[in-house]
Amino acid sequence: MSNRPFNIAIIGLGFGAEFIPIYQKHKLSNMYAICQRNKEKAEEIGKAFGIEKVYTDYDELLKDPEVDAVHINTPIQNHAEQSLKALRAGKHVACTVPMATSVEDCKKIVEEVQRTGLTYMMMETVIYSREFLFVKEMYDKGELGKIQFLRASHQQEMAGWPGYWEGLPPMHYATHCVGPVLALPKAQAEYVSCLGSGRIDENLIPKYGSPFAIETCHIKFKDSDLAAEVTRSLFNTARQYRESFDVYGSKKSFEWTLIEHEDSVIHTGESPEKVKIPDYGHLLPEEIAGFTTAGVYDGDDNQHLSFIQGSGHGGSHPHLVNEFLNALAEERAPYPNARESANITCVGILAHESAMDGGTIKHLPEFTLNSH
Repeated sequence: MSNRPFNIAIIGLGFGAEFIPIYQKHKLSNMYAICQRNKEKAEEIGKAFGIEKVYTDYDELLKDPEVDAVHINTPIQNHAEQSLKALRAGKHVACTVPMATSVEDCKKIVEEVQRTGLTYMMMETVIYSREFLFVKEMYDKGELGKIQFLRASHQQEMAGWPGYWEGLPPMHYATHCVGPVLALPKAQAEYVSCLGSGRIDENLIPKYGSPFAIETCHIKFKDSDLAAEVTRSLFNTARQYRESFDVYGSKKSFEWTLIEHEDSVIHTGESPEKVKIPDYGHLLPEEIAGFTTAGVYDGDDNQHLSFIQGSGHGGSHPHLVNEFLNALAEERAPYPNARESANITCVGILAHESAMDGGTIKHLPEFTLNSH
């Protein structure tokens, strides 16, 4: 068990900047360095948060012997290469989703973690959201009874997002719906079958060769009688933004609200009732508990930067940081570890392959499965 603070470097300061104050306040971390290609922006953020080590070159940052761990928040196509570079440089890795964009790259990361003994955690927000923690608490107390089926969806409209998103296969960014259905029973996917449906605008198709408006995937769990279904859409589908999951148990079932900010529903037998989801800041160290709901500023002087971390992502950010740091301190695997992160990520990659093949069953590779 280590009690010394770990020197953390955050790479990518758009979404990544929201994590700075959390690391600054957590007792197990020292918010040591930041890295952003735009020098002016990097220096502005460094000054605002009192961070002296400011890098514009990731390779230079990795040469710094004082950096213990990197938290990667860059565009998805950079995740695998940057994770591998960090592991090879002897740094622990926390990486935003997805782990990688190919099965091969997921395998390289798992192998590098095995080779180095370093820690890797994919920072999947939904499995640390207050909604997930609420359902997990019900499940752990036995209130759901036996889980019979799980379902999740992540629907959004990505028109106008940066160019690399245009025409992205829906299941290539599926971790927000795959994560919760695997995490609740702490299960792993054994094989998948996915169908594509509908068609996106013709000008969006050539980039990835993916025509589907919606992809919907069935997941068979390993060593379990359970299966799950996940649905994903990105373009040309009318739907309010939604990250959701439903859990059907023998005693109680939980269904996510159909309309954002309305109450979810618990069914006890055949009787439904709406439920207010409480916050789960009480599970966290006191110094970061407020980050599940409150605005985040490092003192009044910095408010012009408007780094507001609110209830976005279900209040998950401080829970993710806490799990990563505790795993480092306790020298244990975080959840999800490298294999589990690969299993979650590869479900989506293989689901899209299945959809392109008309629904063929695709088995998850052995390297994504924890040996029991």
